[in-house]
Amino acid sequence: MNFSQYLRYAVVGACFLAACKSGPPTATKPGKYSSTTGIEYNTEEGMMVADYKGIPEGPGLVFIEGGRTVLGSQEEDVTMNHDNIERTVTIASFFMDEAEVANIHWLEYMHYVRKDSSDEIYQRALPDTTVWARELSFNDPYVDYYLRYPGFRYFPVVGVSWLQANDYCTWRTAKVNETLAANSEGGSSGGGGGLFGKKKKGTTPDADADKPKIAIENGNTLPNYRLPTEAEWEYAAQALIGTQEVGNENQENKRIYPWDGRQARNPYGKKMGQFLANFKRGRGDYAGIAGSLNDGAMITEYIYAYPPNDYGLYNMAGNVNEWVQDIYRPLSFEDVEDLNPFRRNGFLDPKEGYDKSPNSAGKGGYQSLIDDHVRVFKGGSWRDVAYWLSPGTRRFMAEDSSTAAIGFRCAMINAGSNK
Repeated sequence: MNFSQYLRYAVVGACFLAACKSGPPTATKPGKYSSTTGIEYNTEEGMMVADYKGIPEGPGLVFIEGGRTVLGSQEEDVTMNHDNIERTVTIASFFMDEAEVANIHWLEYMHYVRKDSSDEIYQRALPDTTVWARELSFNDPYVDYYLRYPGFRYFPVVGVSWLQANDYCTWRTAKVNETLAANSEGGSSGGGGGLFGKKKKGTTPDADADKPKIAIENGNTLPNYRLPTEAEWEYAAQALIGTQEVGNENQENKRIYPWDGRQARNPYGKKMGQFLANFKRGRGDYAGIAGSLNDGAMITEYIYAYPPNDYGLYNMAGNVNEWVQDIYRPLSFEDVEDLNPFRRNGFLDPKEGYDKSPNSAGKGGYQSLIDDHVRVFKGGSWRDVAYWLSPGTRRFMAEDSSTAAIGFRCAMINAGSNK
């Protein structure tokens, strides 16, 4: 080793030791030099390490701090399904939409799909507004007006299948990251065309060449918007963070609903006696009596109506049921793992175990509705009784079907953290 090489490595080592005095490296402060090789980052020889200040803020999302909880039905299983027995699990922290996806959000989606895609894809994105039509009920105005009339802008979108909800999540991810690319310091993704390759006005290819690219390694892109898993949804609806004392490792409280108490009415203050969710009180009673309407909603309601739970999430009970990722199996509670449980297609409990043949009922059995294309929905709705407001209840429907009582909200992983 000659003197110049020795001097170079001595300087690098001194710089590295000086950096160590300020504390160990972190994701947001990795230092100028590698802590294992001493090679300087962002040089011709060294690896490129982008500035990182944490995950970008995702529009509409709130942070859900994870932890240990007991999932499962907190009430008597009046339906006798026994498909959500209590068990202890741990859920990693994640993000979730503070409110349900509304009509105005879906209209925005349709606007960009019509603008950027084929007519076939646009037609596939249209909600089924005929879900309001009932042969023995005059719901005809909702068929034409519910989705598009301005007064319903911030009511939850319905008539959307599980498949359509997933398509929306994919589009939303691309559109939000496209906006991040356009607004990122220095400019665009550096591509030439395509979703992330659109140039800012007034820039040239040469000017874009040295600008930061949207990439996972750069930390300037958001993870995918997606439907929450059933476990995430149930955990977020419980919102037991509001019952926990600081420093107490024991979870000493449970909730039947996403709020305290065993009743569906507000027990405090000026709004004492008013319902805390939009649901059906009994046969024929959707809103109360004129002059003293209680929940005030004959059908769906404003997505920010009623008090939020302790995570800041609105309408995690009532208003509309919500799609989650999982396929339905009655024994998921005993099959899935205890860390971030999730039910994938047919694994461990294949569809062949369920007889869907039309003749099965005639053979003394019953015709099953379960296969790899039925998905769980949760939360209760405007036309459900109070039993279904409990986070532990679960039902299922075919992934390509829709109703006037099912909507959805999006979730996202908490990238770059193990908490």
